[in-house]
Amino acid sequence: MRFVFFVLIGVLSGVVAGMGMGGGTILIPLLTIFMGVSQQVSQAVNLVVFIPLSIVVLIIYHKKGLLNLKNVWWVMIPGVIVSAIGSLFSLRIQNKTLSLIFGIFLIISGVIMAVTSILKQVKNNADKK
Repeated sequence: MRFVFFVLIGVLSGVVAGMGMGGGTILIPLLTIFMGVSQQVSQAVNLVVFIPLSIVVLIIYHKKGLLNLKNVWWVMIPGVIVSAIGSLFSLRIQNKTLSLIFGIFLIISGVIMAVTSILKQVKNNADKK
């Protein structure tokens, strides 16, 4: 039965990753909350899962002409450097602290997305009048 839950978590993560939102947004909380996996292990699993997911999604987005490969380096290079630093940092802090940081990140991200969506809706309604 546990296997079925892992498969369902993988499917949900894949759906979210395919939409470009990052599968870890759902994968990490589901693994930690429902499967009892530690935060560090969940993040490591997310990174391993991210490799094939990102390759497939990049191919699809590239075929659709949605990638600006010229400017991607400006995001990728600092992202790789800071990711390495962040992973070393995350291994040095306690699991509960890391979970708290990740939870705060998700809450802040959700609030920003909700506010942005509401503001766009208000602007669209004002433009229609």
